[in-house]
Amino acid sequence: MISEVLTTWLWGNKIEIAGAILGLLYIFFSIRQHILTWPTGLFTSLLYIAVFFQSGFYADMGLQVYYVVISIYGWYYWLKGGQNKTNASENQVPAKKTPRKIILLGLLVTSGIYVIILFILLRFTDSTVPYMDSLTTALSIMATWMLARKYIEHWLIWIFVDFVSAGLYIYKELWPTVVLFIVYTVMAVLGYLEWKKDLKQE
Repeated sequence: MISEVLTTWLWGNKIEIAGAILGLLYIFFSIRQHILTWPTGLFTSLLYIAVFFQSGFYADMGLQVYYVVISIYGWYYWLKGGQNKTNASENQVPAKKTPRKIILLGLLVTSGIYVIILFILLRFTDSTVPYMDSLTTALSIMATWMLARKYIEHWLIWIFVDFVSAGLYIYKELWPTVVLFIVYTVMAVLGYLEWKKDLKQE
């Protein structure tokens, strides 16, 4: 009986589960600064477009579309950008601290994105968590761009976003995704420490 219920649940949530597994691989490759970060992230985002559409997380669904685009950009930048500034063993762009100018500009851009997304969710959707959905989406947009440029502080943003997102997904009862984002939070801490160690070595 239990196995039958479990099988039914697994089959009914197969897209979300597949996305969660790929998501774990994505964060693992991110910590390792491996180029497979980007193709793995690309497929994860394609699966989660469907998951978030069905759950009414419209801002997060739009975010996944952005992730598809930024995955292509990050893939190109890590390969092409690494030709001039390389890590000798990986032929990749090295991790670096975020310049103060980029931090200030990022705060302005993120605030603007938040206001725009919040307006759209309040005016045109039936989102049940518009304020937090808008906040995590705006921060995620900035953090992913920072990952593509290899700014180490993107991990600090992810620690906050992943922790808050886990709470939102508990509210929506997306349990495989809840587990994924709890793991994401822990791995974001590990990612920051790992990149920081590499930064000191460089």
